[in-house]
Amino acid sequence: MKMNILPVGRIEVNCYLVYDAETKEALVIDPGAEGERIQKKITELGLKVKYIVNTHGHLDHIGANRYLKEANENVLLCIHKADSEMLTDPKKNISAYLLEEGINGPAADCFLEDGDVLDVGNLHFKVFHTPGHTLGGICLVGHGVCFSGDTLFAGSIGRTDLPGGSFEEIINSVKTKLFVLDNEMLVYSGHGPQTSIGFEKYANPYFG
Repeated sequence: MKMNILPVGRIEVNCYLVYDAETKEALVIDPGAEGERIQKKITELGLKVKYIVNTHGHLDHIGANRYLKEANENVLLCIHKADSEMLTDPKKNISAYLLEEGINGPAADCFLEDGDVLDVGNLHFKVFHTPGHTLGGICLVGHGVCFSGDTLFAGSIGRTDLPGGSFEEIINSVKTKLFVLDNEMLVYSGHGPQTSIGFEKYANPYFG
């Protein structure tokens, strides 16, 4: 597995280009903004993008969906069904309140459910439904890494004060879905630095 990390947008969402070095097949996780910059890196690496995956539907994670959909032939845009309306509704993805022009992006091509597996060349990533930050938040797990979106951060968790958020649910999601993974598993979040499952179990102040 190869990976390229691009912090994009005003609040630096981590956009991940994850690909199979042999086949060059790739998935793009959370292209929140700067579509042209992301596409430039895709072209530079010679990648064939199979999936665009949004870990949830907030504006800062979906802003470049349309650009990348139009720039990459036959790519599938994927999100959990519970967050699917956020892709096309500026009020639901909150962009109507924070941007001059709200984000009205393309609709999803496929809905991800807990337990689904995304095959990218010789790579395989399992979908974990982790509600709490939003109703349809997901994580992708495979090859020793967890892409946690805004569910789990280094030393923190995602905010739960926005529509669809629940503090009880996000705590339960992390405890029952993520903290049962190997301690050595690396966690790549939607914002901030990487961490590990073991470190967060020990040091994250939300869990004791």
